[in-house]
Amino acid sequence: MRLHILRTATIAATITATLATPAAAIEPDAPKACSLARRAMTGAVLSVPFRVVDGRIYVTAKVDGKGPFVFAVDTGAGGMGRADAGLVATLGIPLTGSGHTSDGVATAEVKTVRLASVDLGGFVRRDLEVVTRDYSSKLGPDAAFSGILGREFFGDGLLVIDYPARRLTFTRATTLSGEGSGVLRYERAFRVPVKIGDVLTEGNLDTGANVSFVLPGPLFDRVGGTAIRAAGEGKLTNTVVSTGRATIKGPFRIGAVALSDVEVRVSDRYPELLVGAHALQHFTMLIDQRSRRIALCS
Repeated sequence: MRLHILRTATIAATITATLATPAAAIEPDAPKACSLARRAMTGAVLSVPFRVVDGRIYVTAKVDGKGPFVFAVDTGAGGMGRADAGLVATLGIPLTGSGHTSDGVATAEVKTVRLASVDLGGFVRRDLEVVTRDYSSKLGPDAAFSGILGREFFGDGLLVIDYPARRLTFTRATTLSGEGSGVLRYERAFRVPVKIGDVLTEGNLDTGANVSFVLPGPLFDRVGGTAIRAAGEGKLTNTVVSTGRATIKGPFRIGAVALSDVEVRVSDRYPELLVGAHALQHFTMLIDQRSRRIALCS
């Protein structure tokens, strides 16, 4: 699920990148699993630099042998990925069918296309059926992209998103295993246990959302924080929701890492706790969909 924050004054026109995240990272001892982040380079099938725009991850890839084109890496996007309508038009790719997409609040019909290949740093996926939509016309020039790489693009190995080093690594030679010591098991991608102060809940780790955290109203009432201030609207994949802004002391604990004094968004219509890019960009994240495990490292 992608979440974009809209300024109140330009709700009808522009998706913006306005959130600062004044959060203090708490640095406990690194779990043993975090040593995999360093070892993953050995035998990696993919290791490329990335840039960060408003917390989101941007890489360059070739599509059907052409490009390079800018792609976002979005852990909130299911399937192999997405193709922007501009990319489809540029390459003359025909529509292949239709389907439905849900953002947890509403469902919408979407068109699909088939990409013969997507080449990211020499790592090639072939014959990808992906959703196509107009994404980039609503984004500023720095944030525009030609496509999204979704969860399944990295589904058969260990993905290491090293925000401090700005490097994306993918390997099949190493597995994230075990329990505890910072390793989190999930059932539904990528929902993991999150503790906010004394309240234990579940949060969706979403590198495509330009926020720190979004809390449903009932969860915010349980956790407590500063008074909620009006904060404009947030756009989900299919839905626009009203949001408020508040600060929560926390700490927010996710495995072996934590953040305190975090500015968050609150929405009565939001379906779950969302852990967005502004929180995740403080850490290195390891995701192994083979073992259904995740670790975050300071």
